[in-house]
This record gives sequence, C-alpha cells and structure tokens, in this order.
Amino acid sequence: MGRLKDKVVLVTGGALGIGQSACRLCIKEGAKVAITDVLIAEGESLAKQLGENARFYHMDVANEDSVKNVIESVVADFGGLDVLVNNAGISGTNKPTHELTEAEWDQVQAVNVKGVFFCTKHSIPHLKKRGGGSIINLSSIYGIIGAPDVPPYHASKGAVRQMTKTDAMIYAPDNIRVNSIHPGYIWTPMVENHLKRSGVDVAEGRKALDALHPLGRIGEPDDIGWAIVFLASDEAKFFTGEEMVIDGGYTAR
Repeated sequence: MGRLKDKVVLVTGGALGIGQSACRLCIKEGAKVAITDVLIAEGESLAKQLGENARFYHMDVANEDSVKNVIESVVADFGGLDVLVNNAGISGTNKPTHELTEAEWDQVQAVNVKGVFFCTKHSIPHLKKRGGGSIINLSSIYGIIGAPDVPPYHASKGAVRQMTKTDAMIYAPDNIRVNSIHPGYIWTPMVENHLKRSGVDVAEGRKALDALHPLGRIGEPDDIGWAIVFLASDEAKFFTGEEMVIDGGYTAR
C-alpha cells in the first residue's frame, strides 16, 4: 500500500470494468480519485463504496466543455492533478467498412479519440503546475494488430497508440509521462454486451474468447488495473511512450 500516496488520479469511464478496477486499486494504494463517467448511478455508487478519497463527476468525454469544467472542478476539490487515466471507450457498430454510416463511424471516434484529446488537452496545464505527472491511455491489442471486425473501434485504438507516442515526446521536457496499455480480451460489461449483440450464447462466447489466449483464459479488470497503478506510480518514472501489452499471450503467435 501507499504506492500512490497523495497523488490525485482522474479516471474516465471509471464506473465499470477496467475503469472501476483502476479507481479501486488507486484508492487502495493511497491516491485521491476522481471517478468520471456518463453513468451517474453507477459512478455515485462506486464513490460511496470507496470512501472520502473518491468523488464522482458526471463527464462526457466527447464534449469539450464537459471535460474542461470537470477537470477544473477536480483540481479545485483535490488541490491539483497528478495522473490522467484515459479509459472511457465504446466498441461501436460491428459492420464491414462499406456498410458503415458516417454517424456510426463518428460516434466511436468522438469517444475513443476526441475523448483522449480533450482530456489530455485540459489536463496538461495542471500536470505542468505539479512539475510533471502521468497520462495513461487505454488502447487495445487492436491498436497494434488487425482483425476482420469493428473497423471504427480498431481505427480509434490505432489513433490512441500514435497519440500516446506523440504526446510522450512533446511533454517529456515537462516531466509528463505518456504511455498506452493494450489489453487483450478482458471480461468487462463492454465485452459481455458485444457478445450479446453478436447473437451468441454468452457462456459459450466466453469459452471461445478464453481459447484465444495461450494462458487459457480471458483477462480480468484487475489484470489491467494493476498496470495502471504501476504507470501512475513513481516506479514507472523512466517509462514514457511505451506500449504495455497485457493479453495473456494473444499477440505472441
């Protein structure tokens, strides 16, 4: 315990899944955590569970005014900002590229790409005031390799990978570290809902996903949450511009 003592951490999409794990583990390690999400009931419930060092803020990462106002509120409430976890994301519509509408494409880019841009843009001045900090961007294995489905999602995660490297170089002189995490399949509400929309039996679908990973199982949110803790901590002080792949061996083939 205490790896993040006195650090202020803002997590987007913090109410469920990987984001929720990040919030829980950062609190466990001594951080003060701003849980942000569009899911109000879930976010407020989590903040109550986590106690006085956690607060929930309703924030839409695709809306720049919402992002700016919430980040300013977090800084006012907690006294600063040390770590930004850009976790919020959606999978979007699963159609071949030639069948996608502009609206279906734009919806995914607005959350997964513009959301990272807006949150980074409005966090940077506050991180500079602290003399440095850590930005952790959640990409995907599909920001590195391809697959024949969900084109908007894969494109968005490739963009996040490159945004990470660019910002790592831009803000290195300010001692702001920027890294990306590339999970394999993690059992979260997003993955479960993707299986449901695909029309497959969820239990059978999970078994199929387990089989894709050499370790024989799909990942759990804490498998990623602990990596977020590491990148947020001073243990990772020489990590920047890195791609942390956590995928149970999926991409080792």
